[in-house]
Amino acid sequence: MFISPSTYIAAFLFLAFMGVIYLYSLIEVSRGAGDRSPTEIFLAAFWIPVLFMVPLLTMRSLSEERRMGTLGTMMTTPVTAFEIVLSKFLAAYFFYALLWAMTLAFPLTAFFYLPQAAADSRLLFSERAAAGYLFVLVSGAMYVSIGVFASSLTRTTFVAGMLSFGMLFLAIVGAGLVSKFPADPGGALSWVEPAVSYVDTFRHLDEFSGALLDTRPFFFYLSTAAVFVAFTSLITESKSA
Repeated sequence: MFISPSTYIAAFLFLAFMGVIYLYSLIEVSRGAGDRSPTEIFLAAFWIPVLFMVPLLTMRSLSEERRMGTLGTMMTTPVTAFEIVLSKFLAAYFFYALLWAMTLAFPLTAFFYLPQAAADSRLLFSERAAAGYLFVLVSGAMYVSIGVFASSLTRTTFVAGMLSFGMLFLAIVGAGLVSKFPADPGGALSWVEPAVSYVDTFRHLDEFSGALLDTRPFFFYLSTAAVFVAFTSLITESKSA
């Protein structure tokens, strides 16, 4: 994936978009918009670049191998389908984490080039911002695993990218949209509200940003990532047979 143009296109677009968002967050803070730091404000928009970055990072992971016929060749070597899928997942996740780590340059740049605002501790970092980054990294494991899973379903990279985008949209935005519907306490669908709350990405982000760490989101994102990696391994093994 490190020689794929789509990887570097995703990196450039991601950093450019997040740079604009951070600039906007600086303007908002300078206007006295609440007590949130610029980092907290721009992390609130994390899901927008994720919808495009993850498909670009993962769409060639397995679909390109199948299209070129190299997947069958790899399966004849002393490696298992699980090891192949896990290596693809870890490579994409490492790059995903690296891109988010690079955004730490934004508050550092603002700190050095805006000395008049350096006295404001919110300009650099805060516990809530650190918790927000932790959420982005933990949830990213699930998002990347979804992208790799989508790549295993087809030989066409474009189709894999579209599948990944659609699945990510449902995973991130779907629960948030469902939660907007009126609750039905005591009704036949009363179980829907706690279920949606458990998987609601935006609720998790609010909790992490408030430095309220719960083990349930950790379990949800990491276990779901493991399930997608396992399913991807089974699909890869069956299609290479």
